[in-house]
Amino acid sequence: MLSRRDFLQVSVAAATLVGGLHPLGRMAAAQAISQKDLLDFDPLGNVTLLHITDLHAQLKPIYFREPSINLGVGELAGMPPHITGGDFLERYDIKSKSPQAYALTSSDFTELAKTYGRVGGVDRLATLIKAIRAEREGKTLFLDGGDTWQGSYTSLVTDGEDMVKVMNLLAPEAMTAHWEFTFGAERVQELLEQVEFAFLAGNVRDTDWDEKVFDAISYFERGGVKIAVIGQAFPYTPIANPRYLIPQWSFGIREEDVQAHVDEARAEGAQLVVLLSHNGFDVDRKLTSRVTGLDVVLTGHTHDALPAVEMVGQTLLVASGSHGKFLSRLDLDVGPEGVKDFHYRLIPVFSDIIDPDPEMAALIDEVRAPHKAEIERELGVTDSLLYRRGNFNGTFDDLICDALLAERDAEIALSPGFRWGATLLPGQPITVDDVYSMTSITYPNAYRSQMSGEMLKTILEDVADNLFNPDPYYQQGGDMVRVGGMGYRIDITKPIGQRISEMTLLKTGEPIDAAKDYTVAGWASVNEGTEGPPIYDLVTGYIEKQGTVSVQPNDSVKIVGA
Repeated sequence: MLSRRDFLQVSVAAATLVGGLHPLGRMAAAQAISQKDLLDFDPLGNVTLLHITDLHAQLKPIYFREPSINLGVGELAGMPPHITGGDFLERYDIKSKSPQAYALTSSDFTELAKTYGRVGGVDRLATLIKAIRAEREGKTLFLDGGDTWQGSYTSLVTDGEDMVKVMNLLAPEAMTAHWEFTFGAERVQELLEQVEFAFLAGNVRDTDWDEKVFDAISYFERGGVKIAVIGQAFPYTPIANPRYLIPQWSFGIREEDVQAHVDEARAEGAQLVVLLSHNGFDVDRKLTSRVTGLDVVLTGHTHDALPAVEMVGQTLLVASGSHGKFLSRLDLDVGPEGVKDFHYRLIPVFSDIIDPDPEMAALIDEVRAPHKAEIERELGVTDSLLYRRGNFNGTFDDLICDALLAERDAEIALSPGFRWGATLLPGQPITVDDVYSMTSITYPNAYRSQMSGEMLKTILEDVADNLFNPDPYYQQGGDMVRVGGMGYRIDITKPIGQRISEMTLLKTGEPIDAAKDYTVAGWASVNEGTEGPPIYDLVTGYIEKQGTVSVQPNDSVKIVGA
């Protein structure tokens, strides 16, 4: 019987991702796919940029389903990355049921996952990165877009130290940040004393002195080219996450500062200027249209994975996905007048056909060893596909809401629209590691409180505006708050205050009364002093009681205007 690795190497078509403005090439039916095929690339020029982002502390290979709904509004409706499924496959000329269709869309996900296996794994990334560095010696610059230290059991219990050790070995030249800040200012500074590469966040200032907290720019020489890398941390960190964890630091897009950093880099002789950003795709698209002198923007935060570069004027905008699922390679021919040509490939990290790097694999085992028994402990089994991504709901989020309703004896549950977390296939055991991949934050308390119907509508309207404001600068890049025990109608084309209607209590079918109080359970409150059991303990206990988890299709949100 063929193993999955053998199957991939002898029977599946592999796409060729070509450079410039070209989309995916046509697949030839019977071409083998192997580690060599993943690394196959038509090299170009004197600089190679490698990029990962939004790793979310996922050290081991996982399943990860891309969203089936990713809506854009206004002039961005129907533009990448706001296309999914069949529309995505058609735009990029990808054959259905192919490896690339599996990697880049949610189409036929469960079926294809059983064929193509897990993705990611930092030991697999290490193999690819080392191979490219050897091929392009003296020309390669590897950059990490942030959201790296947070998202697993071990990252939570070590306060990020496990990820610092791993990333030091993976050896990017620079990183920026977002969820890293949720460990708190003091811990961030402690960890930075251990980091062996540049930490860039030019848009973070001290609130007392209005001075920069971190370096904004680092300079590198590759292939005879002077390169400036400008770091841009997530601009809404004190809004999306607790301000009390970073009380002396202010953030923001700071468009004028970005322009000043670009001008400074050019004045210092930089021939290639790269923005290493955690703004989110749409924010970076707007920023890039307004800032002059940027050659490349490596975007992060919104977890978008695009197999071709988006052009904004003369600037190359690159989206590299999340969870270690992809590695971007961008080869550039840089001359005295700037970028003359480029080749690009978004490399899917198919774990089963990549040889793990022994040194990295040993380190991963070492950092996980003290916690191995707990993280591998099985809590139950799922007979449903459990995933998170999607504008309005994910089945693992529905499971979290079910747990909140049951364990906190609530009428309504609210769960944040986070985008991080691995996917589980039907029939797969649910482990402690899986629960923490969805819930491992430093402010985990699951509250229980009374909220009026009016307050519930205000919350939904506020989050919807973060997601569907037609001006990207007012978008914070998460998904819609998940709800349990209630339904509603949303018109994404309306202004704030007018998007949400027909709010209904599912248990009774009655309309939610603006003047009435309801018992609401939730988690991830940004308010200091929130009380309640940690969400990961609550969900763990709930799954253990269920034994077998079955999540019913969620049709409680009616979407208008999409």
